[in-house]
Amino acid sequence: MDTRSEVKAFLTSRRAKLTPEHVGLTAAGRNRRVPGLRRSEVADLAGVSVEYYARLERGDLSGVSESVLDALARALELDEAERLHLADLARAAGPGARARRRPAAQQIRPSVQWVLDGMTRLPAIVNDGSLNLVAANTLGRALFSPVLDDHVRPANHARFTFLDPRAHDFWLDWERAADDAVAALRAEAGRDPFNRGLTDLVGELSTRSDAFRTRWASHDVRLHRTGVKHFRHPVVGELHLAFDVMELPAESGLSLIAFSAEPASPDDDALQLLSSWAADHVEASTR
Repeated sequence: MDTRSEVKAFLTSRRAKLTPEHVGLTAAGRNRRVPGLRRSEVADLAGVSVEYYARLERGDLSGVSESVLDALARALELDEAERLHLADLARAAGPGARARRRPAAQQIRPSVQWVLDGMTRLPAIVNDGSLNLVAANTLGRALFSPVLDDHVRPANHARFTFLDPRAHDFWLDWERAADDAVAALRAEAGRDPFNRGLTDLVGELSTRSDAFRTRWASHDVRLHRTGVKHFRHPVVGELHLAFDVMELPAESGLSLIAFSAEPASPDDDALQLLSSWAADHVEASTR
């Protein structure tokens, strides 16, 4: 991916989200042809010259200091995910950036699989930064069985969400699931802009899905650490499960995601039903 173009599009899109009134400026009597702040207004808020900010917005972040990045983040009112993304873009623009990051592992160590298999009451999966489903325990495979039905390997959450018609039934809130998937891929593109697999995935989805292409153009990023996922599983029906993401430092680029339900709740009952179905399904498959 072209880092300079990414920087330009990201800064321009964040500037367009703010209004003069929102940041305490007056727009009275001004002919504003486009929404959002002007470059000069962002430069004033960040305490840099207009010429210097224009250089940054053209995509030239090489050599930019942390203090300037912090000033830009404050001026553009970036949240934590956006601040990290800006820092990743600056790092990609720096010297030696084309040295590719160690690619994410395509399989996990046996001990990690043992941990997954030991989580018998909770669905658990391992994803990489491109949203490939790398590993799972029995209940995780049962929960994401529609995703794993895809003949393409590795199974990919974004490809399922945008290209498989069943995704609109599987995700109770498809719009949120779609937004989350694109925001996660956009953040990964900032961390690893020379990842050929990710570039190919984005190209495929952009070509085949208008919904993906529109979201990708927005340059939104989002942290995906904890929250609630809403499913309509083809076997057990609706599930509302909390999720927690744990990075695996020894497994480059991989994260373990565990799903849980409040004890004795309808969602917990549904999980137990899913567990029974998964056990029968595995036994039948073995036979």
